[in-house]
Amino acid sequence: MTSKYNAHSEAAAWTDIINNSVLAVLKGVVGLLCDSKALIGDALYSASEAAGGVSRSFQLRGFKERSAQGERDRKSLKGSDPLLTILFVVLLLMGVLQLAISAIRQMSTGNVTAPDYITGVTIVIAVALKEAVFLYQYRQLKKDGKEQEGAFLETRRFSLYSSMAVLIGVFGSMAGGALEIEGLLYLDPAAGLLIACFVLWRAYRMVVTSLYGSLAQELQDEDAASFVETVQRVHGVIMVQALRAHEQGHYVRVEAEICVNPRITVIEAKDIANRARALLMHRFSHISDVAIHVVPYDPVYPYKSNHENTNTDMPTLLQ
Repeated sequence: MTSKYNAHSEAAAWTDIINNSVLAVLKGVVGLLCDSKALIGDALYSASEAAGGVSRSFQLRGFKERSAQGERDRKSLKGSDPLLTILFVVLLLMGVLQLAISAIRQMSTGNVTAPDYITGVTIVIAVALKEAVFLYQYRQLKKDGKEQEGAFLETRRFSLYSSMAVLIGVFGSMAGGALEIEGLLYLDPAAGLLIACFVLWRAYRMVVTSLYGSLAQELQDEDAASFVETVQRVHGVIMVQALRAHEQGHYVRVEAEICVNPRITVIEAKDIANRARALLMHRFSHISDVAIHVVPYDPVYPYKSNHENTNTDMPTLLQ
């Protein structure tokens, strides 16, 4: 079931990446042909969304590889994801700088014209496609039960700001050209400058998330390994089948699933879980709560005790 959900989430992510890439090219070409600074800025914003999606995809893939490989391979993979993100950010900053210079020059010289009607048609098509992909992606995230739903909606909020800015800028400038109101013609380059600020904010967030997000994930992996090692020291724990650490502010909540001898009683299993919980809480001060789930360990059953006759049916802990 988990692999099925991950496939849903990955398909939604790549659908968003492809959609943003196509929209970036479409809006960029039309914006350059029609000399619309707002549409060019929105093209850069779509490019930043596509770059952010690619960066997150490679970052998640790197985390999976680091968790599946040894420590030596883990060190060799370290640092590859931030370099890719920084490359994307540099390209975005070059585009933003060029857009800002062009928009400021156009407004300062007063050489502003209304965009062509093709610009308005392109914006309507782009907004419709973006909304369709958003609904599909949000539906997949809800089905997947991901905790990133809040972060996704936060990113969506800035995407709406960009769409509103380009709609006001382009259609306001077109209205100014039709009604011969010169002041409205400045809405297009002004919207381009505003969207450029949104792109700068996204570029900053991409760098911060890539650098500090990778570090936080590595620290979380190291903590999880320490938690597993601590639980395995408890007498009666055969193996730690699963362990998850959830951050809650400055504290961590741990959920673990341990395997015990199926011949022991329920009371003995509960005692093992309580001792594992107490050891984690005592050793790690930043753990706020621990939930231990006990399951019987089935392979190579039955077990033999080192101190008992093999014919006895009395329950015992694994020696």
